[in-house]
Amino acid sequence: MEITVNHQTYSITGSCSVVQLLSTVLQVSDSGIAVAVNQSVVSKSDWSAYHLQPGDQVMLIKATQGG
Repeated sequence: MEITVNHQTYSITGSCSVVQLLSTVLQVSDSGIAVAVNQSVVSKSDWSAYHLQPGDQVMLIKATQGG
């Protein structure tokens, strides 16, 4: 299946949860990140149970400091 993460397309075989996407596909830490799928925020407590579907649009937002 294909999903889009921050405007970049990824091909994924089989089922993929948000946790698997972050750790295996993108290889990023889940610390300080918010995730939205199809413009709806997914609670961090639901990441392991939330399975992505073909064509999903994922947005990763990283918290930063400064001002």
